Amino acid sequence: MQPLKYLGQLAVLWGIYLLSDALVTLTALPVPANVLGIFILFGLLCLGVLRVEQVEGMADFLLKHLVFFFIPIVTGLMEWGGVFLEHGPALACAIVVSSLAALFASAWLALAPTRKE
Repeated sequence: MQPLKYLGQLAVLWGIYLLSDALVTLTALPVPANVLGIFILFGLLCLGVLRVEQVEGMADFLLKHLVFFFIPIVTGLMEWGGVFLEHGPALACAIVVSSLAALFASAWLALAPTRKE
């Protein structure tokens, strides 16, 4: 019975992705469909339309195996050696700056409720 439960959860997550993909295609939103799908999933969870238990098992499975989804990307980067040699310092700087910006923005937002007016 467990595999059927996970297939149902996968169907729910996949349906949310297909909905977000259709919305992006129809409205020409400048947002990737998977990002919009995350917001839709969050909204459905906040509104109580979906309960965490309805997607938790498959979400945990996908997160546990997330590294496997990056293998094609990493192998494709092997062909870009010249680009990295030519633009390496600029790319490294962009990665460091954007990572620090995300880190500080997350910390600022996390501490926002505790700040006194």
